[in-house]
Amino acid sequence: MATGTSGKITDWVNPNDKSGEFKRQQSVFRDWISREAGAQFPPEKGRYHLYVSYACPWAHRTLITRKLKGLEDIISFSSVHWHLGEKGWRFVTPDEDLPGENTIPDPLHPDFTHLREIYFSNDPDYTGRFTVPVLFDKKTKRIVSNESAEIIRMLYYEFDDLLPEQYKKLDLLPQAHRSAIEASNEWIYNDINNGVYKSGFATTQEAYEKAVTTLFASLDKVEAHLSKQSTTSPFFFGETVTEADIRLFTTIIRFDPVYVQHFKCNLRDIRSGFPAIHRWVRGLYWDLPAFRETTDFEHIKKHYTKSHKQINQFAITPLGPVPDILPKDEEVRAAR
Repeated sequence: MATGTSGKITDWVNPNDKSGEFKRQQSVFRDWISREAGAQFPPEKGRYHLYVSYACPWAHRTLITRKLKGLEDIISFSSVHWHLGEKGWRFVTPDEDLPGENTIPDPLHPDFTHLREIYFSNDPDYTGRFTVPVLFDKKTKRIVSNESAEIIRMLYYEFDDLLPEQYKKLDLLPQAHRSAIEASNEWIYNDINNGVYKSGFATTQEAYEKAVTTLFASLDKVEAHLSKQSTTSPFFFGETVTEADIRLFTTIIRFDPVYVQHFKCNLRDIRSGFPAIHRWVRGLYWDLPAFRETTDFEHIKKHYTKSHKQINQFAITPLGPVPDILPKDEEVRAAR
């Protein structure tokens, strides 16, 4: 999760920016794991580690992809604590017991307390945000990448020579749908994935209204697309899960529990206002373990509500909605 530079890590919009608009920072570490001969970072079993947060939608993408592609024994991972404070993400301490697989102290640097120390170990003069995910090379002790969109694409094909056939043949960016996926990525990222942040972190009424109006117009566009698609397939494009499903899911699964109230994205909620999106997100969650088992609602709800003091001064975490996600065969009364 990254933002534009500002006075403090916890200032999501620069207090001096009169536009009141949230501007996301670009990722800095952009190397690539490649199976081409002579690559600086070749695919090897046990060489790479993913630092993630279960709370963060960008990091969540990498966990889903890692599981879908059967890379659990090839790439290790650990999650930070859900709280994001003045020094950024912190690791849990040995005496803390948090939910979520591998929510543990830093397994590679036992003396590190915060993710920022990994950034500084690579660049002592680093001045950006200390974002997750981080793909780390244990052999060279270098950060390979902190750009989630590129990390997930490395996982699609670069490790295929190490995988059994069932995982090798899963193509998350199939040629037949590639141009459609690329086109949808652009507006879904700008208007929805990042649109919830632009709405929630806005510091002027104008910036908020502009972002939230765009967000819901694009959700309507997704709803129309999925209404047509659902007659032939439960996925966003074609007959199988693709990158489009992964990238949209991590925002939609957080929408009702967090973005509706915390980010004021409340023109409608997903469960009563978008029947096709609601069907789609529940299909992924309940039918594909890679989506369900990497989603942790406690991390998600506590992170946003207890880390964003600019928005939620007293760090109260709302109890609802109940349940976090509905079963596939149940609807809220408004949708029935």
